[in-house]
Amino acid sequence: MKHVLLLNLHQKYEGFANGNLTHDLLNEAKKFFTANGYDVRETSIEEGYDVAEELEKFKWADIFFVQSPVYWMGLPWLAKKYVDEVFTGGNNTVTYVSDGRSREDESKKYGSGGLMQDKKYMLSFTYNCPTSEFNNPEGFFEGMSVDQANIALHKLFQFCGAQPLQSYSVHDVYKSDFNLEDSLKELNQTLAKNFA
Repeated sequence: MKHVLLLNLHQKYEGFANGNLTHDLLNEAKKFFTANGYDVRETSIEEGYDVAEELEKFKWADIFFVQSPVYWMGLPWLAKKYVDEVFTGGNNTVTYVSDGRSREDESKKYGSGGLMQDKKYMLSFTYNCPTSEFNNPEGFFEGMSVDQANIALHKLFQFCGAQPLQSYSVHDVYKSDFNLEDSLKELNQTLAKNFA
């Protein structure tokens, strides 16, 4: 049986970012994985966490499904704190051994010392920003894709050896005609592509 860790990286801002959409997307992902025979564990960073317990989850999991809002073009600060504490805490045991370089072997390059080579991850984001701002040389992100705009999170997992799957993102989340059902359907389509 495959093991999946669902990571809720939401940080609440009362009346502005309550986490309902993050919750809905994670519930939909959990339904998908459960229906397809995966064993599921979860972490919601707002509820608190123990670094040692989190490392056991990362060791156990084959797949990491990461759900996060994008605040000010990056992870919420609580999510960055979680990443710093957990991934650093896994040195020599779960996440990485070293940065990969070796004085004895110059072919070993920076970023090749990860311990998660047999694991995969999927990133899922929520944005106020419209999709039109990505992959558009005239847009706010100057032609970057969602993945390029979130390169730091991808590089974090790459540094630890994990392999990326197709990302998912929801946009215009504050728009009056935002359609939750369409977003859940599109998430399911991406999950099916990644885990069929």
